[in-house]
Amino acid sequence: MAMAPDTEAARRPPAPDTGPRAAKAGERARAVALRWDTAVGVLLVAVFLVGLGTTEGFASGENLAFAFNDIAEVALIALPMTLLVVAGQIDLSVASMLGLGSALTGALWNAGWAFETIVPVVLLVGVAGGLLNGWLVTRVGLPSLAVTIGTLALYRGLASVALGSDAVTDFPQTYADWAVDTTTIPGTFLTYPVALFLVLAVATAVLLHSTVFGRSLFAIGAQEEAAYFAGIRVKRFKLVLFVVTGLFSAFAGVVFTLRYGSARADNGLGFEMLVIASVLLGGVDFDGGKGTLFGAVAGVLLIGVLKNLLTLNDVPNEVQVIVTGLLLVASVLTPRVIATAVERRHRRAAASPAAP
Repeated sequence: MAMAPDTEAARRPPAPDTGPRAAKAGERARAVALRWDTAVGVLLVAVFLVGLGTTEGFASGENLAFAFNDIAEVALIALPMTLLVVAGQIDLSVASMLGLGSALTGALWNAGWAFETIVPVVLLVGVAGGLLNGWLVTRVGLPSLAVTIGTLALYRGLASVALGSDAVTDFPQTYADWAVDTTTIPGTFLTYPVALFLVLAVATAVLLHSTVFGRSLFAIGAQEEAAYFAGIRVKRFKLVLFVVTGLFSAFAGVVFTLRYGSARADNGLGFEMLVIASVLLGGVDFDGGKGTLFGAVAGVLLIGVLKNLLTLNDVPNEVQVIVTGLLLVASVLTPRVIATAVERRHRRAAASPAAP
């Protein structure tokens, strides 16, 4: 006679997986929790909560629209800069290209050009500037730091030649309304530049973390020679990155001009520090090969929220610059200190006699 199945045992939930698979999942969860970009995300939430509890009007839709729109240009440039730094490169000329884009917009508008014609011309100038940076790095063999220090001065000088010390205003209201803080997407506090940034950020994240192109950038940043012998076209990848960075920087110049309603040769002065601080603060390794786009975006938002919070509390701009500088130093120093401490602990553990 057949035995009836143990229905009580069948109903009992399966025992939790305590084998190797669960151990690996736990290790992955701990690794994510201990990552620097995760810490920056947590810090961003903490700063936001502090602002919410201590500063009146901080969480209003108008203030949030202003706070995020105020860093729209920095955020746009930070996207290609993240890819560049992951590949072991840097571009210090981005703020000067922003200024050149702004000055050129004003000069061409003064000359009677249609705005619809001005924007493509400015973007082409950004492509040309990025192409020059990339050519000097990939074909001449110069280090990107030295090259872009030189083009930083070159592009700012060209901006002064294009517009001098004048300021051009009175741009088409239709385009100006698109960029200002008071124009938001209906039903949200997001301005159109910020919404554009979010779309581009998602696309950049997919490109960096889910494509062969992105994996190639990590390989180039980690070990360029090995990447070359693995069949990756290192020079072509670098050239493309510099071109895209120039393009985004010039476009940021147009956005900046429309947002403030003023084209000047000195627009965006010092923005390169904010861009690089945001990227490094987000955990992207300055030496290349490590980092996430989530971390870079969290770094941009952290600087923007912190800057807005300090402004609402009447903290002078000079102090804000000091805070940004301290964040930049901390973003570079802290992960290295942690890595050194972990390495020493592993060395001591390996050197100690095995337990019986």
